Amino acid sequence: MKIFARALLILLVLAVLLAAGWTWFSLSWSYAEGERAGYVQKLSKKGWLCKTWEGEIAMVTMPGAIPEKFEFTVRDELVVQQINALAGKRVVLHYQQHKFIPTTCFGETEYFVSGIREVREAPQPAGPLAPPVPQQGQLSEPR
Repeated sequence: MKIFARALLILLVLAVLLAAGWTWFSLSWSYAEGERAGYVQKLSKKGWLCKTWEGEIAMVTMPGAIPEKFEFTVRDELVVQQINALAGKRVVLHYQQHKFIPTTCFGETEYFVSGIREVREAPQPAGPLAPPVPQQGQLSEPR
């Protein structure tokens, strides 16, 4: 009986170590990284036991098109403050994708935002340039 209890304890310790190792690996190794541009629609701290910052960005490809939503998680409080400071402006979020995280205690999505910057667009011209209007006594086209 003592051998059975010891074997069970060893298996339990190995299972906990394996789960902890997998969690560490999935959070420290990123599957992919990239950037998404758009307008932050929502950022809130939520969760029953583990509170995490969860957000949503609306990505508009062209005026009048239906925006695509990109849901993300933020783990850094400094980035949360930067997102809140840029509310209402077009921004670019830099993210890392972490697949197969065993629990939602670290975030509800697999996309973790690590940086943000504001998009500063160049002003667009008002419209096509019109040809100069001839004044009285001038020909409309040179000969």
